[in-house]
Amino acid sequence: MADDTTDGTPDEPYPGQRIGLPETGRGSLASWFARVAALILDWAACMILAVAVFGPGVLRDPGWKAWMVLAIFFVESTVLTALIGSSFGQYVARIGIFSLDGRPLGWGRAVLRAGMVCLVLPTIVIGADRRALNDLLLGTFVGNLR
Repeated sequence: MADDTTDGTPDEPYPGQRIGLPETGRGSLASWFARVAALILDWAACMILAVAVFGPGVLRDPGWKAWMVLAIFFVESTVLTALIGSSFGQYVARIGIFSLDGRPLGWGRAVLRAGMVCLVLPTIVIGADRRALNDLLLGTFVGNLR
């Protein structure tokens, strides 16, 4: 537990304070639970869509069909993040992708971010303030919508 300073505030900042984010509410850092739940929802939705479009072979066949869930995930994540700032799962979990500079993400950052998430490694290398390598590189963070 952090010691209190003389003015009564904790020594350790809350996650996101160093980059100017609020502690709670819209624009505060999303919890790990919400982030993992959003990813599970996204992947499940993409699996269902891939099976509906390409058949159950996407779950068991080798070759191009094996990549269709990931391809749909990439497209879904890119398009929805560029248009509304959240993937399907993130929107349901009430979280989204925010830009530190306050500008809309746009298509370029949405494509790059989705690509890095699909590569996995940039997403699991976590730095300060719960920001993954992809967020550090793109000037973004995963925050609460409410």
